[in-house]
Amino acid sequence: MSDRLYPARPIIAASIAVFRDGKVLLAARKETAANPVYSLPGGLVETGETLREAALRELMEEMGVEARIIGFVDHVEYIEHDDEKKVKRHFVVNAFVGEWVAGEATIGPEAPHVMWADPHALGGIATTKGLNVILDKALAIMRR
Repeated sequence: MSDRLYPARPIIAASIAVFRDGKVLLAARKETAANPVYSLPGGLVETGETLREAALRELMEEMGVEARIIGFVDHVEYIEHDDEKKVKRHFVVNAFVGEWVAGEATIGPEAPHVMWADPHALGGIATTKGLNVILDKALAIMRR
């Protein structure tokens, strides 16, 4: 069984909304490859790593993209219970916003689908719950 299932405590993750020419970088996870559901690039925080370092490392590892963090957006809590009401998954994802610096987004084992999308026109794209709220907050930070 994965250590991500039925965790003893919440699992900390970091993600980043990277903007380039008005578009945001989105990735779909391998678990959803048949029916891509897009979200921000990111992953688990490693011991001894800051949230910012984790967001930038995951971005580079998953996408081959380098960014400069502009600020912290918000955190998203994902809690899933099984049929017996036990906590099956519990993630706390800390979302940042940043500007693209270098690299071209590439697909890989953790992200078989990637795209630069207009954050104002995601209507036809399946996304994770709450992504639109995070993107609205990220855009507000970028405008400052």
